[in-house]
Amino acid sequence: MSIETAIEAISKFQGDSLTKSLSRFEDDIIGASASESLEYCSERKIDDDFVASALAVKKVAGEDHIHASGILHSLKDILKKGEVVQSVSLGAGNTGRKFDLETNFQVAEFKFIDWKGGAESIRQNGLFKDFYELAEYDTEKAKNLYVVDTHYPLKFLNGRRALNSVLSKQPTIYKGISDKYGSAIKVVRDYYEIHKRSVRVIDISPYIGRVL
Repeated sequence: MSIETAIEAISKFQGDSLTKSLSRFEDDIIGASASESLEYCSERKIDDDFVASALAVKKVAGEDHIHASGILHSLKDILKKGEVVQSVSLGAGNTGRKFDLETNFQVAEFKFIDWKGGAESIRQNGLFKDFYELAEYDTEKAKNLYVVDTHYPLKFLNGRRALNSVLSKQPTIYKGISDKYGSAIKVVRDYYEIHKRSVRVIDISPYIGRVL
């Protein structure tokens, strides 16, 4: 795919204002089932090629295009029979909603990260924060953390990086863990072991066409 074609697809996606487009998508997709989300995305050409377009020009397009199109395009695959969208947050940053996706069956966060396997502390910090917020959320719904390839995320979550390092800029979370679980919880693996059965880490790459 040429960069020109990719940029044209992104331009159509965002319209006159990306913020307004994302807001419209968020409103439109509420109540959608898997089949309805597929029809919605098909009508707007939010498909494998578009997600690839956003990935191809990631540095130009910005994270919002990847985050929004990746979530929308994956709904047709991750929503089960009888499952509908109740709330969605399509921007890559904090939009005021608790999670990226909430349905009648699940709450979920999405991380469209090109993991390299090196020193990726900032990305790891963000992943842990999402895992923590899902783990501590009081709900009977499934809790899912969707990532691009589970190898490096699970390696980190099973690792021995110190929590005081991971949460150096999240003192409230660090205090919350210390107060609730005590001083024995010192590294990422300690916390992950407690919650790994309640928060599923799921590979989203089969549903977005191509990995980063």
